Amino acid sequence: MKSIAVIGGGITGVTTAYALAKRGFAVTLFEQHRYAAMETSFANGGQLSASNAEVWNHTSTILKGLKWMLKSDAPLLVNPKPSWHKISWFAEFIANIPNYRENTIATTKLAIAARDHLFAWAEAEGVDFDLKRQGILHIYRDKKGFNHAAEVSKMLALGGLPRRAVTPEEMRAIEPTLAGTYYGGFYTESDATGDIHKFTVGLAAAAERLGVKCLYGQDVTNLHSDGTQAIVTAHDVEGAHSRTFDGLVVCAGVGSRDFAAQLGDRVNVYPVKGYSITVNLPDEQSQQSAPTVSLLDDETKLVTSRLGLDRFRIAGTAEFNGANRDIRADRIRPLTAWVNQCFPGINTRQVVPWAGLRPMLPNMMPRVGAGRHTNVFYNTGHGHLGWTLSAVTADMVAEQVLEARKVRAAIALPVTALS
Repeated sequence: MKSIAVIGGGITGVTTAYALAKRGFAVTLFEQHRYAAMETSFANGGQLSASNAEVWNHTSTILKGLKWMLKSDAPLLVNPKPSWHKISWFAEFIANIPNYRENTIATTKLAIAARDHLFAWAEAEGVDFDLKRQGILHIYRDKKGFNHAAEVSKMLALGGLPRRAVTPEEMRAIEPTLAGTYYGGFYTESDATGDIHKFTVGLAAAAERLGVKCLYGQDVTNLHSDGTQAIVTAHDVEGAHSRTFDGLVVCAGVGSRDFAAQLGDRVNVYPVKGYSITVNLPDEQSQQSAPTVSLLDDETKLVTSRLGLDRFRIAGTAEFNGANRDIRADRIRPLTAWVNQCFPGINTRQVVPWAGLRPMLPNMMPRVGAGRHTNVFYNTGHGHLGWTLSAVTADMVAEQVLEARKVRAAIALPVTALS
């Protein structure tokens, strides 16, 4: 098993292609857009946040979803229109509530391991992505939220992540530009931020230098495997064409569910829409008024990152509304209002809105590993932590593909000897 197709050119697809190429595979990456990282990996919150590893499978999430269902600007919004996909997803989500603690700890371990890979790759390949290693500050306006965060901190610690409680005075010392009154916060010094789009584009170029063949403008319509060979059928400007490989890895984000069904697997990814705004900071006052330390506001479910000197990214919210990619004004407005409230010195005349679909599995854990066929693998379903977990899951799946090749080679040896 030497030739491998990777389906998807977002952060998971590009990191997977890179990790496979480093192991000597002949990799072909298929991406429907003209460039890498043009969908969910385009303008996310920017946080590389092990401190955000808490999974959402908690009773409070269900209660909030029900309370906010008819509130258009709510942090969590569920379209009440039923569909079998949505119903099955939420049924599995609820069934995974007992795994809340175990999965939070496991996700923390993955996030910590991912850092080492990502930072090493960026340094080795000279990828500039506006990296800031100044930590992430979680902010809380009331005792209830703060106390819940204290319990989460215990789980993070079991996963190997230290973070410390800070007083309002310490919060102001960590990030002096933050306005408002707060009960307290938690600060994770080891977390970081960066521009996911710049990183993905840079790593895609590095992968090509390693021999990866990146095919852009490819609308993949069909995947097939017989366990020995895998066939990828795609449409481009020249029409339909099929290519044969020894194996394939599905990294197709919210498209992974349909591709998995073609391959005989069930990967119950649901598209959970998130929004972001990028505030341009055109003047010195705005630049000085914007934070340099990344923030996570648990009450509003918003995260921030400072991207270079003149950009400030705010992202968050979760919208369960199928594959709808519309950028809704009523969902963007609270993000801008939050900036005006917390950082009144920032000029918000130049705000660029964006929306992307997070591929989310009901247990909030990524699907990493083999499918029904021995030459089919998945690296998908990372939800709100795709950027954070991407490097480690890419390394994991690439190692599994390598092990599968060794097994296949070992099985073939007796046949070679007899011939």
